[in-house]
Amino acid sequence: MHVVIPLYPGFTALDAVGPYTVLAFAPGWTVTFAAPAPGPVLDDRESLTLTAAAALADVPRPDVVLVPGGPGTAQAMGDPVLLDWIRAAHEHAAWTASVCSGSLILGAAGVLAGRRATSHWGVVDGLAGFGAEPARERVVVDGTVVTAAGVSAGIDMALELLARTSGADTARAVQLVVEYDPDPPFDSGNAERADAALREAALGLI
Repeated sequence: MHVVIPLYPGFTALDAVGPYTVLAFAPGWTVTFAAPAPGPVLDDRESLTLTAAAALADVPRPDVVLVPGGPGTAQAMGDPVLLDWIRAAHEHAAWTASVCSGSLILGAAGVLAGRRATSHWGVVDGLAGFGAEPARERVVVDGTVVTAAGVSAGIDMALELLARTSGADTARAVQLVVEYDPDPPFDSGNAERADAALREAALGLI
């Protein structure tokens, strides 16, 4: 399975690297970072770059499209090169996926109309503007489209994709090799359990 993760300025690193790590460990899977032109792409903290090894035009028919989110989403939603590539790749892909606000980019490309989808809690309601049904769930599968909630949920989404494509045993083995066994020090990772002050503070970090 060939996965292409399109990069754009202002993406959130874990949105891309979390799923990359899960899927790159899986036997028979390869992952390519791509952009309109090959080269370094700066993340949302402006302190990390990932290198796009390929131009989008060079990888037109991946098996899996996986779009990360991040503050750069707003600009990416108006990028005709990226949106045209997503539309064309989606027609042939076995799976089209997103992490966090990457689902807004899928929406802008017309992929989510009539589908249930999720996103970061701060922007999930905006999916309705693209004809999608917003779902406040960590991972949502609707046909061949898989969307994940905010940032770290991309790891869960990648394991779900792996289980559905390569089998649960493979997904479980990868989960173990990356030792994905969350045990956070605080119970503050779900917006529905957070008070207004904490939600406001969290959004202020973006």
